Amino acid sequence: MADLKSQFEQAAKDVHSLDERPDNDTLLRLYALYKQGSEGDVTGPKPGFFDFVGTAKYEAWAKLAGTSQDDAMTKYVALVGKLRG
Repeated sequence: MADLKSQFEQAAKDVHSLDERPDNDTLLRLYALYKQGSEGDVTGPKPGFFDFVGTAKYEAWAKLAGTSQDDAMTKYVALVGKLRG
């Protein structure tokens, strides 16, 4: 568990030094996996209708409801690794 946590934290740092900026769908996936891995299921009210970015992030995270934090961390680490090449 501690090893997964350290890999997750390192991936969170590595994502900021990618050679190319990922496309928006990938960025949303990264965001959702990070939030699910670090906080668990989405909480709080959905952002307002005109907050398009906030709504997209909320919905991407909400799709992962029920995913364990360990599973989300594992998928996040794998996705960052894939993006790094």
